Parts: sequence; C-alpha cells; structure tokens
Amino acid sequence: MRSDKLHVTRWLRPGRWLLATCALSLALNGCGYQFKVEGTGPTIGVSSPAGAKPASAPRMTVLNFQNKTFEPNLELKFTNYTRHEFSAGGGVEVVNSRDGADLVLKGEILNVVMPSLSFTQTGTFESRVVVTVRAVVEDLHSGKTVWDERATAASEFFISNDLQFNRVLQTRALEQAGRLVAEDLATRFLSSRESVAKTAPAQAEAPASK
Repeated sequence: MRSDKLHVTRWLRPGRWLLATCALSLALNGCGYQFKVEGTGPTIGVSSPAGAKPASAPRMTVLNFQNKTFEPNLELKFTNYTRHEFSAGGGVEVVNSRDGADLVLKGEILNVVMPSLSFTQTGTFESRVVVTVRAVVEDLHSGKTVWDERATAASEFFISNDLQFNRVLQTRALEQAGRLVAEDLATRFLSSRESVAKTAPAQAEAPASK
C-alpha cells in the first residue's frame, strides 16, 4: 500500500508543483501555522557522529588489565570492554599509546565469585557470576592519581547436566558481567569529570576572603 505522500508525488504533474506549493504556503499562513528552522542545518559532505567528543576531551590510553583471579583469559576481554565503553560514553578520546595521551587507566580484576542461586541436595540449577574490578586513572602530565574506583557487576546462568555447555554459559555470564562493569566505570568517570567542571567555575568566581 502506497502512502499519501507517494501517491501525490506520482500523480501531481510537474507544471502544478509551483501552484501547489504556493497554495500550501498561503493556507498554512492563513491558519496561523509557520515553519521555522533553527541552527545551521545539515551540511553536505560533513557528518557529525553521535558519539563525537568535544575538542577539549582528554586523550586516554587504557592499559591491559591485571587478572588477580583464578579465572583465565579475562584480562584482554575486560580491557577491550573498558576501551569501548570509555570511548563511547566516558567523555574521553581513547588512544592506543601513551605518546600524546593525557590520562592512563590501569585496571585490575580483583575478584570473581559464583554463588548458587537455585539448588537442591542433588545439584545446582542456577548460579551467578559476581565480578569486582578496580580502575585507577593517572594524569600523565602531573603523575598524580585523579580517579580511583571499584565496580561490581553480576550475571546469572543456568546449570545443566552437560559440563561443557555449562562452561560456555559461565563464560558468557563472565563476559556480560565484564561489559556491565566497564559501562559502570565509564559512567562514573564521566560523572566525576562533569562534577569537577561544574565546581571549577564556582571556585574561580568565589570572592577572596579579607
């Protein structure tokens, strides 16, 4: 089924486009309606991605996480999750090297526990993965620590009689918890930067004590 717009576009003759446009303009003006466009509008050949960073965004490099747990192969995954989340919503420009970077993030996977959620005397039916991560951000120009936070996230998975399949489900739960931790850390870091930006002008405008 064609929409009304497509139907009019197909059957309206070229010679009547101007008359139709004028009539529409007069009708709208007479009824009190008005089209208004604000801003510069779209520019041909120039795109503005939704996740674009402001020009003043600091450049951050994220070092590979240290895995202090007995769960293998988590450090690279958690590092990639953190790089992605900070690049998307941390208010920074994530770079691959210390060269030219303003900040460096060092992460540690501190703890992984898997408590049982649903079980009987014969076995466990559902379990949970709980991951705790610490992230420290240092200013490479001053050498000082500017941010130090811990975040914890959890994800559940079901247990079956297939041990290999259980391991797959457990790995997916660990990955999900890692993504949630990275998202939480990025949100907290952005919030801390916004808080500092708001308090700085207030301190600058405060009158000097006599």
